[in-house]
Amino acid sequence: MKPGTIALVVWLLIGAIAAGERHDFSSLPLSCSAVADVTVTVVAGALNYLGVDPKINCHAPAPSK
Repeated sequence: MKPGTIALVVWLLIGAIAAGERHDFSSLPLSCSAVADVTVTVVAGALNYLGVDPKINCHAPAPSK
C-alpha cells in the first residue's frame, strides 16, 4: 500500500471517530443537513480536534403533487 493511501485512510478514520464522539451517528433517520454534517466531519478528519466544527445547511425541495 502506498503511503498516501495509508494517510488518507487514517485521516478518514480520525474523522469518523470525531463524528462518533459528537454522536452524529446516533439519530436515525438522518436529515439532509445531518448527512451533510457527518460527511463534512469525516472529511475534515484531524482538523476536528483543532477546533473545526463543520456544519452545512441544506434544503431539499418538497415533493411535487
